[in-house]
Amino acid sequence: MAENQELFCCSICLDLLKDPVTTACGHSYCMGCIKESWDQDDLKGVYSCPQCRQTFIPRPVLKRNIVLAEVVEKRKKTGLQAAPPPALCYAGPGDVACDVCTGTRKQKALMSCLVCLASYCETHLQSHYESPALKKHKLVKATAQLQEKICSHHDKLLEVYCRTDQQCICYLCTIDEHKGHDTVSAAAERTEKQRQLGMSQQKVQQRFQEREKELKELQQAVESLKVSILGRRI
Repeated sequence: MAENQELFCCSICLDLLKDPVTTACGHSYCMGCIKESWDQDDLKGVYSCPQCRQTFIPRPVLKRNIVLAEVVEKRKKTGLQAAPPPALCYAGPGDVACDVCTGTRKQKALMSCLVCLASYCETHLQSHYESPALKKHKLVKATAQLQEKICSHHDKLLEVYCRTDQQCICYLCTIDEHKGHDTVSAAAERTEKQRQLGMSQQKVQQRFQEREKELKELQQAVESLKVSILGRRI
């Protein structure tokens, strides 16, 4: 029982589900928690699942999951308690805050998802490790500069490098303003730049060693000349 109790807890408040509702993507939340989360999306008009970031337009009408509610009530009667909250690590100045945590104080994000364009704390990151669909998402160390990795024209990941214009672009740019340009994947360009940097560093190190050798030879020549002059005087 204990190992399955997280199935009956809301991933937003981390407490037992209250008036559980299930979104179209299959994730369940307390009715109040998901409403509060979506209230913040009203201005954008696009509503997303706090866990997998699947979007919904218009705002879905939430209905109480009667079956899940009955299961939770039965588990309560058999002694199920809320999942113990993990050791909280709140985001401080300079930290990236979790985008799913609610309330005035949010936990520190560990990773950012380049597909969801959101950052997650340890608790809310679990779905990216457990869901088969989310496992394919690209995770990076938590960063506040997520938008800098996204194309401002197409809202797609900058995963292509245009050698013609020497800038990162998205795959849609290759069939738009960068059509016909010399392009490679950003990963391939990064590897090539690292290789070139390594060669440059190697050449600099080689030149340094050559100059050092020349300096030693010059010093030896000077010492030999001094000995020769001193021997003549004697």
